Amino acid sequence: MNPQKIALLTDSCADIPPAALKKHPIYVLPLQIIFPDGAFADGVDITPDEVYRRIKTQAPKTSLPEGASVVQALEKIRADGYERVIAVMLSSGLSGTCNLVRLAAGHFSGLEIQVFDSLSGSLGCGITLLHLAELIACGRTWPQLLDILPRLMAGTRVFFCVNTLEYLRRGGRIGLISSVAGTMLQMKPILTFAPTGELTSIGKVRGRRQSLERLAQLVEEEYARRGGPCNLAMAHGGTPEDSAQVKKLLQKSIPGHHRFYEGVIDGTLGCYVGPGLVGAGIQFLDGDML
Repeated sequence: MNPQKIALLTDSCADIPPAALKKHPIYVLPLQIIFPDGAFADGVDITPDEVYRRIKTQAPKTSLPEGASVVQALEKIRADGYERVIAVMLSSGLSGTCNLVRLAAGHFSGLEIQVFDSLSGSLGCGITLLHLAELIACGRTWPQLLDILPRLMAGTRVFFCVNTLEYLRRGGRIGLISSVAGTMLQMKPILTFAPTGELTSIGKVRGRRQSLERLAQLVEEEYARRGGPCNLAMAHGGTPEDSAQVKKLLQKSIPGHHRFYEGVIDGTLGCYVGPGLVGAGIQFLDGDML
């Protein structure tokens, strides 16, 4: 346990690798994925690979973590001896999870809790939590962490390459015409998070290989605009070979990065966008974040 007894709380959409969960004081609330045969806790009762396999023939729904699970997680954190909690949750533009945690934290005693809306998800949220965990391990104080976190989130940009917009259309998150046009022309959409925390399309590229190259290029363009110390991140939804290809491009073009985080995209986000998802991100670090 760190001397200041600070824990981190997030949800399954942060895509924290299992090894990192063992190393750092990060607690995870699973969202619910609902198939015709029942509800499953994301990452607990069902794996991302199984979700990607099933969504090809089934149309699942997603739901917030169970209300009791939030209280149970806070109780676990308190029982483990922690006194303060920083919660960084999935974007409010996609889910009510952040609001659920904020409400529960407001009625929970025995812990000092600060809840943040990441306005992001997957590797965007995960890279922030993992860097926070590193700062905690280095002895940063509670006030320092609360000062750094908003700037850390503001300096984080992530992009996703998807095979089709069909799954977003099914969920009511995109118009039918855009989806059909992209499918007919074999165009691969590139998505990012808007400032409001919603997924938004920022372009389409013809063909899978070109879309992966464009994914790396978008991160490189962000680095060219700002430069300086940064973390990089990669995550994939059942496509490790594609992820490795983008990683190779980024390592070559941005060799001086501080950390390179890798993960597997959760089943919840997979339900939104479908199989074949690849994500890449960059997080800029001010001097006091190193």
